[in-house]
Amino acid sequence: MLKKKALAGAIALVLILSQALQAFAEESQPQAETLPKLNVNAKAALLMEPVTGTILLEQNAHEKLPPASVTKIMTILLIFEALDQGKISWDDMVTCSEHAASMGGSQVYLEAMEQQTVRDLTKAIVISSGNDAAVAMSEFIAGSEDGFVTMMNTRAKELGMDDTHFANACGLDETGHVTSAYDIALMTRELITKHPKVFEFSTIWMDKIVHKTARGSSDFGLSNTNRLLKSYPASTGLKTGSTAAALYCISATAQKNGLQLNAVVLGAPDPNTRFGEAIKMMDYGFANYAIASGDEADAVMGEVSVLKGNLDKVSVKINKQVNALIPKGKSSELEKKVELLSAVPAPFAAGTKAGEVVYFYEGKEVGRSDLVTVEAAARAKLGDTMGRMIEKWFR
Repeated sequence: MLKKKALAGAIALVLILSQALQAFAEESQPQAETLPKLNVNAKAALLMEPVTGTILLEQNAHEKLPPASVTKIMTILLIFEALDQGKISWDDMVTCSEHAASMGGSQVYLEAMEQQTVRDLTKAIVISSGNDAAVAMSEFIAGSEDGFVTMMNTRAKELGMDDTHFANACGLDETGHVTSAYDIALMTRELITKHPKVFEFSTIWMDKIVHKTARGSSDFGLSNTNRLLKSYPASTGLKTGSTAAALYCISATAQKNGLQLNAVVLGAPDPNTRFGEAIKMMDYGFANYAIASGDEADAVMGEVSVLKGNLDKVSVKINKQVNALIPKGKSSELEKKVELLSAVPAPFAAGTKAGEVVYFYEGKEVGRSDLVTVEAAARAKLGDTMGRMIEKWFR
């Protein structure tokens, strides 16, 4: 009888332990957030919140597909980066080559030897998707379209766009010219978060450039290819595309109540479906998510002692604002914890790291930012030390 009870107890213990181990194993495994099932009438699609990079919806996100003129997002990104680096300026004059003028498909009908400013060619690319304008800018920046394509592929690798290989600067169908919905979201995110000035172009509905040729000057109207600007109030751009191989594509951006979204659609059967599916995805995002923000950049968060410096203490400020994507309808308050060094040894420059502020949402860390010194401090001289000692004595 005792043996039977002992055996039953042992079996029960084994069952309890096995259940506990199974629960521990399940908890210790990283739990991937389950995305809602997405049924988009297109070959591939993805919805991303670009500030945090969170993917909200996806369908065949890594399938390699021709992107048509959505390619130009990379071209535009490299234009803005060349501007930031001082390699080119908005008012530089660009001479259109015979090669650029020969581009088919969507174009603004540049003529060989015609000159346009960087600003007007960029408008022509973003608004009217001009293949000729894109190739003219690629030659201006890199010396040749082939050289620019090398830059495009290098930048794609740097951004982690592992599904991508570019073969031209404008998106015309060409063997091996492919990318994915995921990779398009990556380059869109880089463009709109690092170069928000692009929205000054992508939100223009109609504009013009002036053709100046040997025959004289004439206005050429630019009409935005992105119909969402008129039909979707939150729309901010960004780039459409269509070819025989790619069908109908878009990387659409929108913003509402502080929340940005990017909907990518590749291989839709017709233009209306392309825009409709992008709207469907963005409506889902705006209905279900919100952005919770931490303290603004440069907000002063306290003081830190200075070790052997000409100052006793310096103020510290937030280096970069933290944003977190949260489910809509819940509290948007982030908790924070300030972690400061006990002292910062002098000398040091303004902007020296002196700690971190860590933000939490529902007990989980959602981001952190460096705390940096507001001002510089020099190493203390004998006179500084004596002066502070005397001041403290009389105080």
